[in-house]
Amino acid sequence: MTATLTRPALKEWSAAVHALLDGRQSVLLRKGGIHEKRFEVAPEVAESRFLLFPTVAHSHAERVRPEHRELLEPAAADSTDDDVILRAGARVIAAVAVNRPERLDEIAPLHIWTAESVQADRLDFRPRHRLTVLVVSAAPLAEPVRLARTADYRGCSSWVQLPVHPEWAAPVRDDADLLEVAERVRRSVG
Repeated sequence: MTATLTRPALKEWSAAVHALLDGRQSVLLRKGGIHEKRFEVAPEVAESRFLLFPTVAHSHAERVRPEHRELLEPAAADSTDDDVILRAGARVIAAVAVNRPERLDEIAPLHIWTAESVQADRLDFRPRHRLTVLVVSAAPLAEPVRLARTADYRGCSSWVQLPVHPEWAAPVRDDADLLEVAERVRRSVG
């Protein structure tokens, strides 16, 4: 019997995945799921590309700034009760611990979320855990991959393993630009 090879995937709002692919977003704000002690990027994941597993909730509309809400409808189609469509992956450029949360508004242009959502869904959620800003290099898959939704993908964890080995298209943004974004994040909240 041979083991099925898998690739790690980070669960992320499908609207954020579309925003990463559109170049509107270059950071992810993470604390980890309810069943995790803290959010972590394993060294083997940090050094390579991981998939982005799209999630969706009906409450996302009020959590996304108005100028980005047109992403919600096409993004919702990527995460249904029956299946998910994988469109992208990412590579971590920098992981910055948020030491100055009062300055998170300075990096608002780097993501699509409202200030209220950042406060409620990230800072107030599990307040004793530190928020991490991931600066990521997003890349589309050469061809989207449809997966049947299974029980393996449920639960409040950040990472899932997927039996997918995609062909990657070129990254959305170049590393030099993203290194500048990382420095901006460090100066603001690090």
